[in-house]
Amino acid sequence: MVDLASVIRPGDAIIWGQACAEPQTLVETLVSQRARLGAVGCFLGSSYSGLVKPEHADHLRLTSYCGTGTNRALADAGALEILPVPYSQLGSLIRAGRIKCDVVMVQVSPPNSRGQYSLGLAVEYLAPALEVARAVIAEVNDQVPWTYTDPLLQASRFALMLEASRKPVFMPFKLDDLGRAIARHAADFIPDGAVLECGIGNLPNAVLAELGGRCELSFHSGLVPDGVVSLNLESCVGGALMGSQRLFDWARANRKLRLCSSDITHGAATLAKLERFVAINSAVEVDLTGQVNGELAGESYVGAVGGALDFIRAANQSPGGVAITVVPSSRILQRLEGPVSVPRGEAGVIVTEKGAADLRGCSLREREKRISAIA
Repeated sequence: MVDLASVIRPGDAIIWGQACAEPQTLVETLVSQRARLGAVGCFLGSSYSGLVKPEHADHLRLTSYCGTGTNRALADAGALEILPVPYSQLGSLIRAGRIKCDVVMVQVSPPNSRGQYSLGLAVEYLAPALEVARAVIAEVNDQVPWTYTDPLLQASRFALMLEASRKPVFMPFKLDDLGRAIARHAADFIPDGAVLECGIGNLPNAVLAELGGRCELSFHSGLVPDGVVSLNLESCVGGALMGSQRLFDWARANRKLRLCSSDITHGAATLAKLERFVAINSAVEVDLTGQVNGELAGESYVGAVGGALDFIRAANQSPGGVAITVVPSSRILQRLEGPVSVPRGEAGVIVTEKGAADLRGCSLREREKRISAIA
């Protein structure tokens, strides 16, 4: 077992990859050695491994931008501080030291013939973290595919390195009758030649499953899910792969795929250049004016401010673009019970299993009429 204290100092702040890119062996080691590391800060992304538990907050100061996955249990226990910031701001906050990063822990693929280690399954906020971190600790996992990531890393960049062979965390999606019904209505708004963005969850993935017959599609998204595998994409730009082994096999050395910083995937300057940009996102709840809560379910923080608003605004400005929010009709409420994550001024098309409400150019009275019809 590696000795993290040889790199991590008391009071340090640590950032590591999220979801499928979580360096599981390093996180397990951090948890087991936490008592002798001194109080350290940890910035988590979304987590689905369950490796970090509420009792670990005895020595670890836990912070995240989201409550998705197993983060929900941390937040419910009061062990996780939530930063309610748009995803597009994470890079600048890390570079400015407002999200502190002394050490970054990464999961990487074995190197290619040039000695270049790929970040494999995710870049996103790791890119700015790598710019400012004092030290990089790497978990070289031979089950992580080598992908075209920006940056690629050399062994000289690692202050500490361990080798592992374990399956990454999988995030497969489930396609059910509800998802199929919602997806059929949503697909009517997606033209050939669209540039697609897909948010997290089963419903956005279900929409992708309806697009097999579309031509000249491209993908530009924070996350790249299993649904892209069945699409005939001209190009795919993303921040992270979040899916199953099927997705990882498709991604291996795939020249159509590029994983890059959240500054690019979510950046306004990049998004402004996209035509026919279609943003597909889900919600915790939607009200009758088109306001969206993507953060709280009851008293539990289950989502995030995240990147939905970044993409929705871009889609609304894109020539031929459209912002689509997919949600079960049961989540349509007269008034939101949680915070407004997407204001009604950015409402595009709301889709449930009962149909679609196109709110573009609609008054408040007309919005209520259209949304009520699909609630």
